[in-house]
Amino acid sequence: MPDLTGKRILMVIANRDFRDEEYQKPRTILEKSGAQISVASSERSPAMGMFGLRVEPDILLDEADIKDFDAVIFVGGSGASEFWHDPQAHEIAQTIVKADKVLGAICIAPVTLANAGVLTSKKATVWPSEAGKLTAKGVYYTTSKVEVDGKIITADGPEAAEQFGEALAKALAH
Repeated sequence: MPDLTGKRILMVIANRDFRDEEYQKPRTILEKSGAQISVASSERSPAMGMFGLRVEPDILLDEADIKDFDAVIFVGGSGASEFWHDPQAHEIAQTIVKADKVLGAICIAPVTLANAGVLTSKKATVWPSEAGKLTAKGVYYTTSKVEVDGKIITADGPEAAEQFGEALAKALAH
């Protein structure tokens, strides 16, 4: 496992209906590697996963100062659509890419990245039902479980959560 001591990661979750394992598995992998995780959401109240996981956000999305983080990860689940058209989420994705840092999104969350314009002409994957939303934004949609294009890592859903976490850890180690 790579040593991520000193790396700071922001995980963005929906206040309702984020996908529990898409949050838990990458977080566990990254923390075991030494990374420090902060969680941002749209509300301060405990966020609720689709299967009952409760997570206390550390900060509101609009309080996130991207210069403090080495990576940003948008967690999937049906609630992730709350960020698809969110200007703050788009600005975070654009800022992290401009800073040449690691950006990740899993399940339906890659739609947020596509709408932010950071996936144009890049390879990415997404939950299959949302593939058209990526291709409409000029994204090269692949059917891979996990897709890595430079420092942008996307994954297609809960079955890929562990592989997604490992790809994020590898990208952060370089």
